[in-house]
Amino acid sequence: MPINAPWIRLCSLDDIPRLGSRVVKRANGDLAVFRTETDAVFALLDQCPHKGGPLSQGIVHGETVTCPLHGWAIDLASGTAKAPDQGCARRFAVKVEAGDVFLGLC
Repeated sequence: MPINAPWIRLCSLDDIPRLGSRVVKRANGDLAVFRTETDAVFALLDQCPHKGGPLSQGIVHGETVTCPLHGWAIDLASGTAKAPDQGCARRFAVKVEAGDVFLGLC
């Protein structure tokens, strides 16, 4: 992301449950914003690369989410499916500052 890229506030960190997610509605595809047990935050397009299942409804464990439809494990940091599966969910830049979650607009 460019150094001076704009950021938009999405929500408070507390608005995302630990080991859960929050959906951000967008005209060109919803985002799933995930929070891990250690308060790391990640954002992916809310579609599994396999069959388009809602990743936001998956189970978060470590820095992975498991798709609720067919059990694909998706790495939250990269969006990449874990072996033996192949594919990638689009990821988005996020940051947490002073308890607020921001999405990078680039």
